[in-house]
This record gives sequence, C-alpha cells and structure tokens, in this order.
Amino acid sequence: MSEEIVLYDYWRSSASYRVRIALESLGLAYRRVSVDLLAGEQRAPEHRARNPQGLVPALVIDGQTLTQSLAIIEYLSETRPEARFLPADPLGRQRVRTLSYAIAMEIHAVCNTGIVGHVMDITGGGDEVRSNWMKKFIGEGLAAVEALLDNPATGTFCHGDTPTMADFCLVPQVYNANRWGADISGLKQVRRIAETCLDLPAFKAAHPEAAKGA
Repeated sequence: MSEEIVLYDYWRSSASYRVRIALESLGLAYRRVSVDLLAGEQRAPEHRARNPQGLVPALVIDGQTLTQSLAIIEYLSETRPEARFLPADPLGRQRVRTLSYAIAMEIHAVCNTGIVGHVMDITGGGDEVRSNWMKKFIGEGLAAVEALLDNPATGTFCHGDTPTMADFCLVPQVYNANRWGADISGLKQVRRIAETCLDLPAFKAAHPEAAKGA
C-alpha cells in the first residue's frame, strides 16, 4: 500500500483550500494533482472514478480515497492525535460545526461554479449577473457568520484560541468575498479572524496564490 498522500484539487476551489489548510496544519507531506474546473476536468471519467460527484477535492490517504472537504477534515481530526480541528466537548463541536456549515453548506453551496454557471445559462446573464450573485450571497452569508461570532466562545479564532475547522472554512470564504468585491468592511470579527489566520504558516502555504504556483 502506497503511503503517499495525494490531493486532487483546484487552486481556487474553496473546498480544496480548506483541506490544504488542514494538511498544512498537520505538517503532512502531500502531492497535489490539479483538476482544472474551468476546463471541465472534474467531469471527466477519470476524475469521476475518484469522486462520483465530479467535485474537488479528493484526497488519497491511508489507502483510501476520501471526498467532501468537511468530512475529510473530520477524518484527519479523528485519525491524527495531534489534530485539534474540533473541540473536545460536545457543545464546542456543535458550535464549530455550526460555523463551518453556515459557510460550506449555505454560502459555498450556492456560489460554486456549477450553480452560478447554470444561473447564467437560464438567465442569459453575463459577468454582471455572476458578480451580483456572488456579492449578494457571500455578503449576506458572512454577515450571518459575523452574528454567530458574537458569542463568548469566540476567541482569537472562531472558537477559542486555536484554529479549528470553522477557521478553515472562514478564510477561503473571505478570499472569495475579496475576489468578488463583496462588502465585508463592517464585519469586524470575520475580518479580524481571517487576518489573524493568514499570519500563520499553514494558512500561508495553503493560500490559492501559493497553490497556483506549486
């Protein structure tokens, strides 16, 4: 059995970005294989054999091929003793999952390339339609996350003083907000936490611009 860890991803994919942060946080060596979403490589039979959904990322680790970014992060947390991606207490885990799901399942789910591409197809819209769609759903979604962060459990990071899965989700979504010009200037906690995370080596190494050039 090969012990090599292989990540099939796309440099700008939010879900891939989350998993890269987790892998970098654990200091795990891995090889990246690009699946170009703009070229439609995610729909090729070769990739669908890895992920029947035709999505990224797919992670080959421990002799298995894993999909779905949050499920991958939880697997890493459960199999690597050094991982602290979820709190030890049930209530803390529930809160981290709430924050993570608010981003990954509410914001990201309606802003991925497949959804937005279909919206443009059925409306006949162009770049302006896409931009307005992104600004609306990212801006409104992160405003809700800001409200969720108004909680005594928020610390240096989304939950306490150690980065968790919630931070792994927040940082890529803030990247998307900046990319599409969503106004998050008033979201003080969201911006503060994202900026704090981006000072950490694991987050820097996982950044799309670093991944693009790798």
